[in-house]
Amino acid sequence: MKKSLILFALATLALGACNSTVKNTDKADSNATAKKKGKYTCTMHPDLTFDKPGDCPKCGMALVERDTTEDKK
Repeated sequence: MKKSLILFALATLALGACNSTVKNTDKADSNATAKKKGKYTCTMHPDLTFDKPGDCPKCGMALVERDTTEDKK
């Protein structure tokens, strides 16, 4: 009984660690691609970027120009 409980706990931890790593990587990749893409974005969906002004396809809000300046400290 103890052996199966320990195996279950280890498997749960291993799967949890794998999932969190993938999520962090996906977020980092989406941030990197957002910086490279178009200069218009939705304020509610900053992961979406476009080359031309218009409306967000998800919520219909007007796209705004992204701030491309970097804060230098």
